[in-house]
Amino acid sequence: MLQLISKKSYSVYVLHLLAWLLLVCAVQRPALAQTTYRISGTVTSATTGEALVGATVAVPGLQAGSITNQVGAYSVNLPAGDHTLQVTYIGFEPLARTITVSSNAQRQNLSLQPASNQLQEVEVETNSLTQKLNDNRMSVERLSSREAKLLPALFGEVDLIKTLQLKPGVQSGGEGASGLYVRGGSSDQNLVLLDDAVIYNPSHLFGFFSVFNPDAVEDVELYKAGFPAEFGGRLSSVVDVKLREGNKDSLVVSGGLGLISSRLTVEGPLVKDKSSFILSGRRTYVDVFTRQFNRISEDKEDYSPIPDYYFYDFNAKLNYKLSDKDNLYFSGYYGRDFFSFSDDDFAFGFEWGNTMASLRWQHKFSDRLYANTMLSTTGYKYTVDNKLDVFNVSLTSDILDYTLESNFDLFLDGGHTVRFGAKAIQHSFTVGRLNFNSAENPDQDFSAGSDYEGTEFGVYASDDFEVSPFLSLNYGLRFSGFVNNGKLFTALEPRASAKYNLSETVSIKASYANMMQYVHLVANSGASLPTDVWYPSTGYVKPQRSQQVAAGISKLFADGKFLVTNEVYYKWMRRQIDFRDGANLFVNDNIEQEFLFGKGESYGNEIYFEKIKGRTTGWLGYTLSWTYRTFEGINNGNRFPTRYDRRHDINLVVLHQLNKRISLTGAFVYGTGNAFSLPVARFPFQDVEGKSPTIVPIFTERNGFRLASYHRLDLGLVLKLKPKRGEADLTFSAYNAYNRRNPYFVYFEQAKEDPQNEERITGFQAKQVSLFPVIPSVTYNFKF
Repeated sequence: MLQLISKKSYSVYVLHLLAWLLLVCAVQRPALAQTTYRISGTVTSATTGEALVGATVAVPGLQAGSITNQVGAYSVNLPAGDHTLQVTYIGFEPLARTITVSSNAQRQNLSLQPASNQLQEVEVETNSLTQKLNDNRMSVERLSSREAKLLPALFGEVDLIKTLQLKPGVQSGGEGASGLYVRGGSSDQNLVLLDDAVIYNPSHLFGFFSVFNPDAVEDVELYKAGFPAEFGGRLSSVVDVKLREGNKDSLVVSGGLGLISSRLTVEGPLVKDKSSFILSGRRTYVDVFTRQFNRISEDKEDYSPIPDYYFYDFNAKLNYKLSDKDNLYFSGYYGRDFFSFSDDDFAFGFEWGNTMASLRWQHKFSDRLYANTMLSTTGYKYTVDNKLDVFNVSLTSDILDYTLESNFDLFLDGGHTVRFGAKAIQHSFTVGRLNFNSAENPDQDFSAGSDYEGTEFGVYASDDFEVSPFLSLNYGLRFSGFVNNGKLFTALEPRASAKYNLSETVSIKASYANMMQYVHLVANSGASLPTDVWYPSTGYVKPQRSQQVAAGISKLFADGKFLVTNEVYYKWMRRQIDFRDGANLFVNDNIEQEFLFGKGESYGNEIYFEKIKGRTTGWLGYTLSWTYRTFEGINNGNRFPTRYDRRHDINLVVLHQLNKRISLTGAFVYGTGNAFSLPVARFPFQDVEGKSPTIVPIFTERNGFRLASYHRLDLGLVLKLKPKRGEADLTFSAYNAYNRRNPYFVYFEQAKEDPQNEERITGFQAKQVSLFPVIPSVTYNFKF
């Protein structure tokens, strides 16, 4: 149907659909004339004592339920009488508890047992799909590390971000890349949080792996639309990653040995029933083999050394129960990538990485009111060092933040859950700091670059309102601002979403979100690279803004075993940033003059089929979308598709439990080829007599060509072993199983076929570069 709608009328279509859905919600069914009572409590792991964030607590027969917050707390309103609470959480046995409701402030604390076998790690009872149907949040994808570990991965390195790329509306930047492009937004328009602290560059190995160690992560939620009011600072998505708290009952050691990296996690109690910790680290070791190869080969003629590369990262989380009402948490991350090359005349070194530390205090004022206050610091920095003969050159850029924020959850009678809070961030930027010096002549020392500072703030309030068993609303308002060098920007960011149940198996949802972004990524490539730098809003560079409307319908089939969802969306983006042709982004003290400002739009339709019960589980997603940008100084002011505009995108994921010891997995992806620019002609330019002419390419429209379509099949097998102690498994995978040579980029090679003049150029031939053939891998995982 969407293909029959003109691009210009698409926004009108979505707005009319949104208005219709909200009108249906307004004409709601009569609410039950019953008094309801508030039931609250917490959901924890029975073995580790960890709070289970995002667990589902529901009474499906009443279409009532709740999802636990950051402290594992829930609240649900029920009429008087006997009811059965059903509790589910991925990787745990479902729990059913019958309770008698007769008054307010009844407390039910619930504990879940871990699933008893591999299959149940990805099996959830039917009512979790029912709760997803009834959740007023839309365009939210939730993934646990247990699910990600079962899927085949590049080099056997499990990656939560790459797994999110298998969801509809989420695209990668290219072959093997871990960047996210969500509903037409660029990679810097994603707010990536690790335990509520920002991570600016969530990638290792030039974007091929993410910085998140799956052993330390509990789960991740991706918001594509309908953003809650507490989130701000980005335009397109929120990636909310939560670290595990650590086992509170006993000391546990786990890890894995893979082809390119190993990882180790230690967790356990510090003070029984009061405090626990988790420490997790991993490191690649390809450099160990390349260094040995270089030493063996260095005496050979025409020897070219292999560059040295490795990365490592480290996660830590400590928690302490100060009292029945107070908990203290410390979270930390440190990761670095190193790339170097050297020979007799030249040395090159490149280092980059993230640092994060946060201290969070959770306080329970009562069963109705919870508070979270956090102080954090986060930074990203890269340094490039070059040594040529007696000259040393270094280039550095970084961003450093200090953040203070407080968030409150207030459970009220009448079906209201109110959330409010405030945040302040002090930003410090170093943009292109160059240092040049000579070991022989100090007079040749030179430095350049710019330093900036800015303060970002936000205040918000929202209400999650269960109007009736059939209708629920979430609405809120965020007031945000940014101060830099005396210049103040402020904005109101309204948010709203609604869910209405047409029947027990059908619900419709709609949402609207207004977002602001005050810091910008300066990038000279369509891909996110370590050398990209962050830049603040100034008097010349105004904040970016986006608005998004979305509407959808969900349907349960086969007694709740299958869920099908169809969503449409339209997104407006203003004050988008691009760069003039030939822009100089490095060692430029007036970099703002290289910027161009324009607008963007993105719209599409996402269809999603999900099955999460039985021996065979998985999902199928299809996205039809358009993404454009318009800049006065680019493409003659005409609209052009972005590099990550992808008309068709298909993702199929299947997990099958063959028996108690063997699980089979597979993932197939297909996507329209990325848009890119190619010269349509060339002409010779003779500027110096007697010299060969310079060949000048002629380009027409921006991104007017397409790479070949992308498709790939990944296969995996998990074999559960029987060690004498603890648990272990072997994970086999084949990335790109049928060896599809997907295009990474295209370049032109000169053709010289004139027998009379071997130097004469007779033409140009396009060549395709592909990165990964079929890549088998095996990983040994253990836990004891």
